Amino acid sequence: MPPAEPSSTDVAGDLRITRDVVFPAASLQWRFSRAGGPGGQGVNTTDSRVELSVDLREAPLRDADRDRLLARLAGRLHDGVLTVVAADDRSQRRNRRSARDRLAALVRDALAPDPPDRRPTGPSRAARRRRLESKRRQGAVKALRRRPTGE
Repeated sequence: MPPAEPSSTDVAGDLRITRDVVFPAASLQWRFSRAGGPGGQGVNTTDSRVELSVDLREAPLRDADRDRLLARLAGRLHDGVLTVVAADDRSQRRNRRSARDRLAALVRDALAPDPPDRRPTGPSRAARRRRLESKRRQGAVKALRRRPTGE
């Protein structure tokens, strides 16, 4: 029986972004530190905060994909390195899983093609009619708020 392929919930191993894009485990850099905030007795003893980084310039990507990622994620990159942080959970393992999921989602969204350009259209006849009816109703309500004219 062939070995099972690691699932996206594993915290070690290659990170599959799409069917064609996979970051090998060797290209992922992990850093751990103590998470701030409340945590009970274990807050000062466990390094549960996780930083996951990948150097997009060195990642095994097609040139077109690399250029697209570098352009779309330029505001999040530091010297070509994309980093995500997870410190939501008290468990380092769950934070590692969360960091992997966040990194995969971020890269997947950046690789997605642009949506098609919108064809500009005008409002339909029914929409214009509804708008004018609404304006007439609102005008009638405001007319009732006016001071009556005295004779």
